[in-house]
Order: sequence, then C-alpha cells, then structure tokens
Amino acid sequence: MNLATAFAASAEKHPAKTAVFWGDSEFSYEKLQAHVRSLAARLQNDFWVTPGDRVGLWLRNCPEFITALFGVLQAGGVVVPINNFLKPDEVGYILADAGAKVLISESATHREQSELSAKLPGLNFCRVDELADSARTTTAPAPAERIETDLALIIYTSGTTGRPKGAMLSHGNLLFNVESCRQVLKAVALDRFVVLLPMFHSFMLCVGIMLPMTTGCSIVLVKSIHPPKSVFQEIIARQATILPAIPQFFRALANAQVPPEIPLRLCISGAAPLPVEILKEFNARFSIPLIEGYGLSEASPVVSLNPIQGPW
Repeated sequence: MNLATAFAASAEKHPAKTAVFWGDSEFSYEKLQAHVRSLAARLQNDFWVTPGDRVGLWLRNCPEFITALFGVLQAGGVVVPINNFLKPDEVGYILADAGAKVLISESATHREQSELSAKLPGLNFCRVDELADSARTTTAPAPAERIETDLALIIYTSGTTGRPKGAMLSHGNLLFNVESCRQVLKAVALDRFVVLLPMFHSFMLCVGIMLPMTTGCSIVLVKSIHPPKSVFQEIIARQATILPAIPQFFRALANAQVPPEIPLRLCISGAAPLPVEILKEFNARFSIPLIEGYGLSEASPVVSLNPIQGPW
C-alpha cells in the first residue's frame, strides 16, 4: 500500500461522488483520478520522472494541487511541497537542496519561473493549467510500485533558525498518521472537510487532503478567506462537517453573524497554540467540539490531538 494506491482505491469505491467543491465547480473522484493519471503519464513520458525522483510542487490552493500531489506519487516521484509565498531565490534553494528535476507550477508565475530557470538550467517546468481542461486520452502507464518504506514527501521547515531543512517522510509515515487522525476524528465518508489554510503546509497535507481523499470524504476548498463571512456562508451551503483552522479564525467564527446551528460537527485548531480566551469565546457560542492539535513536519505531522469528548 502507498498513498497513490490508497487514493486510487478511494476513487474506485466512490467514482461519482464529489471529491472537491471549488466555488461553483465540483470535481468527482472519477474526474480527479482521470487528471491524476494524465499528469502521472505526462511526468513519466515527457519529463522522464522515475521512482524516487524529486518533483517540486509550487501552487496556490486549487484543485490542481490535489491532482499534482497524487499525480507525482502515482508516477513514483517524491513530492517537494513549496510555500507559494516564497521568493524565487528561496524556492531555488529548496529545489537545489532536494535535487528536484521538475517543478509543477502555473502559468501565472512565468516570470518567477524564468528566474529559476536561469539559476537552475537543468530544471524542467510542468504547468498544471495546461492540463486543467481535459485529461489526456493516451493510456497512462501503470502506477509505479512503491512500498511503505519508500520516500513520499520532503517537507521543508520554515528556516527560522537557518536554512530550511527537508523532513523526509515515507508512504508509511504518512499513511499511519492519516489513519491515526481518522480514528481520533472519527472521520467517515459522509464528512466534508473545509480547506482554507495553505495546502503546502504539512497540517493541511495530512488532515486536509490525504485524510479525506483516502477515506472517501469530500473537500470544500475555499477560494478566499476574505471576507470571513463568505467562508461561513460556504460552510453552510456545502454542509461542511469538519473544519481545521488556526486559532484566530475560530475567534472570528465565534464573533461572526452566523446561525449557531451550522453543520459543522467538529473543529480542529492547529498550526499555533489555542489561547484559552478563544476557546471560551467559541464554547460560549457553539456546542461544536473545538479540539487542539500539536504537530511538526518531521512527525508527518500530527503528534497529538485532544479527544472529541474530554477531558482536555
């Protein structure tokens, strides 16, 4: 078992189900898997990606991020997610340090890509928006054989104490972390996860993408968090059930003009400590459990979570 086959099994079990809600658009598991196969084929045929090759992923939050993530894994590559707010010099350092041979990005960053090309002449560029409209009709190669001990992701730290360092995570590391989170969160296929935090972050990669996509859940991918009121409206309209976010967002939710009977059954605070004041404000407004998590990229990333039912 690896992450690519886990996603493929989920897509095969729920082909017609909506995997991703993106504004007014919806992507079924079948459609998403078709794009994953198409990208995997292109990486193997056009960019000569072989098992173990590093592939950078430099994208904003969008459905193509999910396609790229599982497409690289299906091709046998190792995903190197990159903060989309970094400057070309910082991106170039990560790509060089990881030994990436391909960078998946979008046409909107063509100027930054030109800078990277000048500094890394051996780097190839794959633009996801060129594949957005239709999946290729050519037969995709069989998924690369990868086992749990094989490398899946290299997630770079923020570099607050020096140069960023890559945490090397295997398929097994991530699969076990996903399964642990599934059990603690009691996630089932009926759940819909809200994704509004950056998808390149290890917290969202595990809890916001890999967990729902390998469990047959749906993702409500929020286009913009401004104004916050529109996010709350989307949560209600799409009947989202699980919301991972940062503490400040839960303070905004507690003070927003929204009905108390919102469809969420569970909220998860991560990426920063949850102040007691925010927890009290939230609990005074909603009966939804707001549980705190702790993790770090080197741990794939979730280390601990409060139980849904206390004590906390």
